[in-house]
Amino acid sequence: MPIYIALLRAVNVGGTGRLPMNELTAMCVDAGFSHVTTYIASGNVVLQAETDAPEVKYQMELRLKQYAGKPVAVVVRTLDELCALVDENPFKDTPPNRTVAIFLDSSPPQNALDEATGVNREVLHLGVREIYVYYPDSIADSKLKIPAAKEGTARNFNTIVRLKEIALQLQPR
Repeated sequence: MPIYIALLRAVNVGGTGRLPMNELTAMCVDAGFSHVTTYIASGNVVLQAETDAPEVKYQMELRLKQYAGKPVAVVVRTLDELCALVDENPFKDTPPNRTVAIFLDSSPPQNALDEATGVNREVLHLGVREIYVYYPDSIADSKLKIPAAKEGTARNFNTIVRLKEIALQLQPR
């Protein structure tokens, strides 16, 4: 059965979008997903489903809208896609807590980096359906704005690697 990693946008960040992870788990089980595991209280879910990624996204967004009363975006990756993202990280030698992937539903436009504003010492790189960013200084103090990433959701590489490890544990041996 396929393994998916689902990342919710704007959940438990800055006091908005509060969603207890046990509620998220229940929604996933209600959708028919199995081996549902959440990771930290910021909308990270590893699960198995007998369907494709677009259907996982649809089912989660449907239940989240019912729960929250407003749309909550979800980005879904397969285990293979997440493994490739980790392997293709252009900033492997940087601290993982200062390196993020901004997950998008589709490929970023080729001019996405040209449209970024507030760039100081940050280094950016386009991925397949991500934008990688290395923040040599504080992420919290960064003024970086990437219009192409507006609808995306970012995770640092500590979180990404942990999600990969959780997902790999679901693979048959």
